[in-house]
Amino acid sequence: MTTFVDRVELHVAAGNGGHGCASVLREKFKPLGGPDGGNGGRGGDVILVVDQDVTTLLDYHHHPHRKATNGQPGAGDNREGKNGKDLILPVPDGTVVLDTNGEVLADLVGQGTTFIAGRGGRGGLGNAALASARRKAPGFALLGEPGETRDVVLELKTVADVALVGYPSAGKSSLISVLSAAKPKIADYPFTTLVPNLGVVTAGSTVYTIADVPGLIPGASQGKGLGLEFLRHVERCEVLVHVLDTATLESDRDPVSDLDVIEAELAQYGGLEDRPRVVVLNKIDIPDGKDLADMIRPDLEERGYRVFEVSAVSRTGLKELSYALAGIVAEARAAKPVQEATRIVIRPKAVDDSGFTVTREDDGLFRVRGEKPERWIRQTDFNNDEAVGYLADRLNRLGIEDALLKKGARAGDGVAIGSEDDAVVFDWEPTMSAGAEMLGRRGEDHRFDAPRPAAQRRRDRDAERDEVEREYDGFEPF
Repeated sequence: MTTFVDRVELHVAAGNGGHGCASVLREKFKPLGGPDGGNGGRGGDVILVVDQDVTTLLDYHHHPHRKATNGQPGAGDNREGKNGKDLILPVPDGTVVLDTNGEVLADLVGQGTTFIAGRGGRGGLGNAALASARRKAPGFALLGEPGETRDVVLELKTVADVALVGYPSAGKSSLISVLSAAKPKIADYPFTTLVPNLGVVTAGSTVYTIADVPGLIPGASQGKGLGLEFLRHVERCEVLVHVLDTATLESDRDPVSDLDVIEAELAQYGGLEDRPRVVVLNKIDIPDGKDLADMIRPDLEERGYRVFEVSAVSRTGLKELSYALAGIVAEARAAKPVQEATRIVIRPKAVDDSGFTVTREDDGLFRVRGEKPERWIRQTDFNNDEAVGYLADRLNRLGIEDALLKKGARAGDGVAIGSEDDAVVFDWEPTMSAGAEMLGRRGEDHRFDAPRPAAQRRRDRDAERDEVEREYDGFEPF
């Protein structure tokens, strides 16, 4: 059963925002005490967080669908809905987040680094928040926004300073087991290592990590063997170590040709040309291996490689190798620019940015795109005429009606707000009216103009008494 997964497709869904509440306070002697509907809660986010204790993406391979909780709707008496709980997804250090088209969204390196994979929807405003001097008692509330849904690809690239590359059974696992405390699987058959192994090496005052990459073979960069799956794990390394088998039993192979083949595969994969190389001639504890190492070492040094003869069994030459690698890693670290605090960049909105665009399509339809109008559309309850009238007011104040006139729109033309897949289409009228106008002018509520029932009863009784008094005053005694 697979216990190491370094690439998965994750389907995330943030929580939906809770709906606002439309409520009017009703108490004794206060039949219309004013709006008291609370706001809806915010939907939970889906957040990826680097956790050093997590080393694989296996959990997301088995459970690729993840969803945060929704916000709760508001209630009367100005009670706001509870916010949805954020969903925290731990990922290994070195995880790269991509979209389905392969574009990099985030490179998560370092404990605690976060990335919001899906943002929760905003909660809708209750009618108490929508009340104003013109609209004293709104009979509607805004709907909560749906949470963001997204498909992302997670790729794990091992964060190591040194990468051991070479043919299967070249002795990479044995080498890392004696250089560090790692305990990889070791056997005398090809492709023993099926996952990258990571170990920590201490050489003097320098501590660095070393990884062995599963065996590469000719054609690995095109997908043969296991190479294509794990070549990404060498991208972050500061130095590449070619482990060459000087005691191979295959008659058609020799260490120099093995080196040429691996270098060709690395070149085809790309992006590794600037990494320093070190050659390790392994298995010199075998007599034939020592003789072959002495024979090919001059040729490799002529090519510019630093060559080390080692034996993982007898531990010959390991100290020199570990200190040499520590020196290269230290130089690479010193050459890196000093990490500076993240600069906060403020990009003010352009003075001519209206926040929306109006375009005329080939079929004559006018399409409106913009963050605000599209969000307002999602928050509107189209079953409520007053809410539709409020939307019309907002769109008009934003300047959409003037923009449509400038584009040549006429009464009865089709207008779509939103993308092609999720748009609201209506026939436009220059001075848009809605059913709410039949109740009176927008922002007015005739319920406040009408007398209260108790007051009306008092007025009726006073009128009856006045009538009786007038009749009595006109009566002449005998």
